[in-house]
Amino acid sequence: MAHRSRNARADELTEIQRIEVASGAPFREIGMHLVADMPPLPLAALAAGQRAGRLPVAVDAADRPIAFALVDLVDGAAHVQQLSVDPAYARRGIGRGLLDEVTRWAAAEGLPASTLTTFRSVPWNGPYYARCGFRELTAAELTPGLAGLLAAEVALGLDPADRVAMRRPVA
Repeated sequence: MAHRSRNARADELTEIQRIEVASGAPFREIGMHLVADMPPLPLAALAAGQRAGRLPVAVDAADRPIAFALVDLVDGAAHVQQLSVDPAYARRGIGRGLLDEVTRWAAAEGLPASTLTTFRSVPWNGPYYARCGFRELTAAELTPGLAGLLAAEVALGLDPADRVAMRRPVA
């Protein structure tokens, strides 16, 4: 079943945080407790994305958010800062639909690509994004902003050998 997407409303930000926390549970199942226990994005960051029109949500038949993407601008590309799907709705193409929505938004803004950082080896991360058309960037291809994001993730305790930046062209 296809799900409709729209920009989040200001009164949905705590629900978006709940979705992000819930989407961390599968990381616990593979022993990545640090990731599973990370706090959700701050309300201020979500509110800024919402006001800027860069917080698309997929909604159910009752118009309630079931997934979201927070998009930022990094080095001239639409950067997917966070993509989370409520586990009750996983494996239905909802995340892919939001990624496509980000790409449509990027095209409308005249941006050349979408980018993200993720785990290389986690099946629902790097391999999933590769199936969605993202390509892993080499160290030489990293933009300053993406290199900075990867460094900040390592500072949080994430394994640098398993972190990767990926890019998907708009066209």
